[in-house]
Amino acid sequence: MNEIERVIQLLSRLPGLGPRSARRAALHMINRRESLMQPLAQALQDASEAIKICGTCGNLDTVDPCGVCNDPNRDGALLCVVEQVADLWALERTASFKGRYHVLGGVLSAIDGVGPEDLNIAALVERCNGEVKEVILATNLTVEGQTTAHYIIERLAPTGVTVTRLAHGVPVGGELDYLDDGTLSAALQARRALG
Repeated sequence: MNEIERVIQLLSRLPGLGPRSARRAALHMINRRESLMQPLAQALQDASEAIKICGTCGNLDTVDPCGVCNDPNRDGALLCVVEQVADLWALERTASFKGRYHVLGGVLSAIDGVGPEDLNIAALVERCNGEVKEVILATNLTVEGQTTAHYIIERLAPTGVTVTRLAHGVPVGGELDYLDDGTLSAALQARRALG
């Protein structure tokens, strides 16, 4: 396999890139070797050497503890539990959460052989024995995400922390006619008083 084929093969392993998209991306980079391909290769090398997993929350950063855990303006009493780092990053994009995070590293799944010991749950319980007063569960609304949330609720019960769940239901800008039955049902069950 030559170098071009190797680049295409490696790019095709990225999420959202199939063989055709990988070929187009490779050709685009090759045609812009000095302005794109070489700086990208150097950035990937630098990132590979510098990125660390935060020992406190599980986030990815170049420092440990990460920038979120080190931020003195964050509310240490408020902890948002997410499945993966991508979920943490999605919440951070909103710039509306001012607490700290805890990354589980996945969800419980009997089919995939993922048990509680495979996730970052013990560290979560330990963190909740300190300054944490409220835990917001932000696991996905899948069977595995719900199972994981229920397991965490049971594990956190002895700590006395308040456990809440992200609201779910009708999205902003959503039209009722286009929503699935599950979303509408969840929105009805999670309704709240106005005023």
